[in-house]
Amino acid sequence: EMSILEYNGGSVLAMVGKECVAIACDTRFGIQAQTVATDFSKVFRITEKTFVGFPGLASDTQTMLNKLRFRLKLYSLDEDREMQPKTVSNLLQTLLYEKRFGPFFVEPVVAGLDKNNKPFISAMDLIGAPLLAEDFVLSGTSSEALYGMCETLYRPNMEPDELFEIVSQCLLSSVNRDALSGWGAIVHIITPTGITTRRLKGRQD
Repeated sequence: EMSILEYNGGSVLAMVGKECVAIACDTRFGIQAQTVATDFSKVFRITEKTFVGFPGLASDTQTMLNKLRFRLKLYSLDEDREMQPKTVSNLLQTLLYEKRFGPFFVEPVVAGLDKNNKPFISAMDLIGAPLLAEDFVLSGTSSEALYGMCETLYRPNMEPDELFEIVSQCLLSSVNRDALSGWGAIVHIITPTGITTRRLKGRQD
């Protein structure tokens, strides 16, 4: 019996570097074992320096993104400023927890730089229980392989270029061990001076 969280497949990874942060996802969209599309990103830029990844059920990925963007627009109208990554994470936890008896089947990952350019990453489960880490967080169907790769390759205080290499290796190696993730990847590197986004080619099987 397959979990609803695994129905469409997909994985998201976020990792911290020196004054920079990376968030990456695979691009597969499937229905159980059948691959339907190979250009489905689960990571979205929601403020200037904050990205959110929504692995899980694809329909809830889109629903949660719409709900989050709506709340962010209200916040910027009320507050006259952009929401900080920590606040985005807290908001997502609230949105998920208030629907805990009929949850959204997504396990979000938040990554960004705050107003002092300090990296922030967090992940949570489908009812909003948070996981805050100093090194990396991850979510999705290849999480076991991802934990192994990240624990092995992560080093503190990586520069943006090295962070990109490590995140890319972690993600590609892990999704190759998972039938429900893969078909390429998208990696975003967030630095104080801007965002770099790279598309990676993966195994097509």
